[in-house]
Amino acid sequence: MQKIKLTLSYDGSKFQGSQIQPPPAKTVAGDLEKSFKSLNISNLNLLFSGRTDKNVHSTNQIASIEIPKYWIKNLEKLQNILNKTLVPSIYIKKMEICDDIFHPRFDAKKRVYRYVVSVDKFNPFMANYITYLKKLDESKIQNAIKEFEGVHNFEFFKKNGSGTINFKREIYKAKFYRYKNFYVFYFEADSFLRGQIRLMVEFLLKISDGKLTKDDLIAQLNRKKLIQTKPALPNGLYLIRIKY
Repeated sequence: MQKIKLTLSYDGSKFQGSQIQPPPAKTVAGDLEKSFKSLNISNLNLLFSGRTDKNVHSTNQIASIEIPKYWIKNLEKLQNILNKTLVPSIYIKKMEICDDIFHPRFDAKKRVYRYVVSVDKFNPFMANYITYLKKLDESKIQNAIKEFEGVHNFEFFKKNGSGTINFKREIYKAKFYRYKNFYVFYFEADSFLRGQIRLMVEFLLKISDGKLTKDDLIAQLNRKKLIQTKPALPNGLYLIRIKY
């Protein structure tokens, strides 16, 4: 068997998440395994760089698999065949040989996410891919988002149920900017806790609305007071890059 590194994009609105779940849940991993099995390739030992939840998208998810060595000289052909079976919700952007010791999760140094919102008129054809807001105070968000940068204990910015006991993470970049008719939250970190980004975004949106303040954010970030526990909607969130 030969280990292969995959670069994937997928439409999260079509799945219950990236990781295998009990039937009848439709997942990214489940559809990938089904496509490989249709070519009599099983026991993939499929691993992702990290999990994405229901309705969360990815433009560059990284995974590893193991395939029979006779496919090595025909990786491009294999990729093309698989993409025909995975259309339209998953697309394999790249298949490449990697070292046997490569681990997409544990070898990752940085992870990058975007969260996309709009204050334009609601468009039902875009509703699965951006979060629509009635209004937005760009200056308030700009003033608060940098508080997330650096090393923090994010215990108060996580969803329950992950089993994680170490809540310390380092965020290298946290920024907010406008791109054409969209507003983008950008976060780059060593890793993220389950639900962390959506909780951070929702806190910032409540600051934008005047329901919370920058001081409230600092208090929760320093674990002095748990103020806001609701996550932002998942449909605006994208895993965009894994850095090794």
